Amino acid sequence: MSVNLEAGPGPRAGRREWIGLAVLALPTLLLSLDISVLYLALPHLSSDLGANAAQQLWILDIYSFMLAGFLVTMGTLGDRIGRRRLLLGGAVAFGVASILAAYSTSPEMLIASRALLGVAGATLMPSTLALIRNMFRDPKEMGTAVGVWFACFMGGMTLGPLVGGLLLEHFWWGSAFLLGVPVMVLLLVVGPKLLPEYRDAAAGRLDFVSVALSLAAILPAIYGLKELARGGVQALPVAALIAGIVFGVVFTLRQRRLANPLLDLRLFANRNFSAAMGVMLMAGIVMAGTTLLSSLFLQTVEGVSPISAGLWLIPQNIAMVVGSMAAPALARRFRPVSVIAAGLLIAAVGLVLHSQVDSVGGLPLLVAGLVFTSFGISFPMALTMNLIMGSVPPQQAGSAASISQTSGEFGVAMGIAAMGSLGTFVYRTQLGEGLPSGVPHSALEGISAALATAQQLPGQLASDLVDAARAAFTSGLNVVAVVGAAIFIGLALLSVTVLRGNDQPNQGPQAADEAARNDAAVANDELAAAEAGFAVADAGPADGREALAEPVDAPRVLARVE
Repeated sequence: MSVNLEAGPGPRAGRREWIGLAVLALPTLLLSLDISVLYLALPHLSSDLGANAAQQLWILDIYSFMLAGFLVTMGTLGDRIGRRRLLLGGAVAFGVASILAAYSTSPEMLIASRALLGVAGATLMPSTLALIRNMFRDPKEMGTAVGVWFACFMGGMTLGPLVGGLLLEHFWWGSAFLLGVPVMVLLLVVGPKLLPEYRDAAAGRLDFVSVALSLAAILPAIYGLKELARGGVQALPVAALIAGIVFGVVFTLRQRRLANPLLDLRLFANRNFSAAMGVMLMAGIVMAGTTLLSSLFLQTVEGVSPISAGLWLIPQNIAMVVGSMAAPALARRFRPVSVIAAGLLIAAVGLVLHSQVDSVGGLPLLVAGLVFTSFGISFPMALTMNLIMGSVPPQQAGSAASISQTSGEFGVAMGIAAMGSLGTFVYRTQLGEGLPSGVPHSALEGISAALATAQQLPGQLASDLVDAARAAFTSGLNVVAVVGAAIFIGLALLSVTVLRGNDQPNQGPQAADEAARNDAAVANDELAAAEAGFAVADAGPADGREALAEPVDAPRVLARVE
């Protein structure tokens, strides 16, 4: 069912909306920058706080666990209480948690602070996207705004290693967390003046049982995927993954029965929404796995330091920023679905370059492949996000944004687990076939284990093991790249097939107005039928007849409070 109330040109955004977009870009930039900075700060804070290996992992992971777990809840909560109110409340929580993290005196305190940061971050991400959906009613302008949002997110990933390196060189590790405080203060000062408030007046009460079920589904699933990627098949992560799936089924069944569900499953009946979500999820899986193996290649095969590896990854982030800004402009001149498909094919070319990387002298080709892949994938990532936000009615923008962000978290976790496991399988198979005589089988666990084992072996044997392990790991990277290229080509074909209804460029006001009238008429008819059906079910025959006879007033559905 399509319920897009604003399929065609809407009112143009003014100066207030564009300045408001700059305000919304601040927390987006900060959240991605905060993630990349922590990897550099981890050795310093671990030394000062005495964090062991398990605590270090929880310091890294607890943020993403809580972020993924609360995204659906917070996105829906924003639809009910107001997106601006949730954004500003989350800014306060994020600022307080940042201070607590910066001045943590124990690993446990830092883990708890990071957990609070994850919950606060879950309020910020969907709120920013939902407000963009409400502020920019014209599809062209919304596409540009979403492109800016995505570029800021990738810009934070690019600036993270540079900003983090400068801070850690001149200050203590806690300064990395304090980056968020002035940004949140600025958001609290200017947000109420520049950002309008939106909420769904008919959203109903929040179902806390659904909240608990969503957490019980998402948290174990993310944990299980991460642990399977990190330590292989073990009883606890497998059990956690199964438990997450079971609770997910129970959660889905409950949403189907509720009049005001936490997650409106009818969104997935929209072909554009579902197809765009599928493209984003699969693209996230491929990119997460490719980036992970590429980062390991830089450190284990090329032998560069973690900081240098981060710097070598900056060109791909820059390419993604450029591509995300170029995609909306290209979509105004060419068919949007053609731009999406072209981007996926460019990304496939980059992965083909990856498949040719060699264990000796492969750095230039690796970086070139990453640049091509990142530039190409930015087209569908920016445009499918625009499709997702544009394919839902404004009052459900928070829910749509939270679903897309949750899908992204799952994509990263699944990519690391699936693609990492594929690379490990190829590594173990190739190295096992040519393992030098006298080398312990512990070298088969991974390239890091092989390099550690080599340090305990005599000269030539150690050199042979290192060469064999690097060659085997590179083969794993090559195979993952080939699989990823095939997936991207398949997604390109899927896009031109499933998204064929969105294949007309905005070439003139007359054609756009005609399409807008047709789409809006169909959307309003469908929404009227849906509202009438719910009224019949909830109110009985007499009230139901009144609901069927009453025309839909679309602006009534969305409560806008300036």
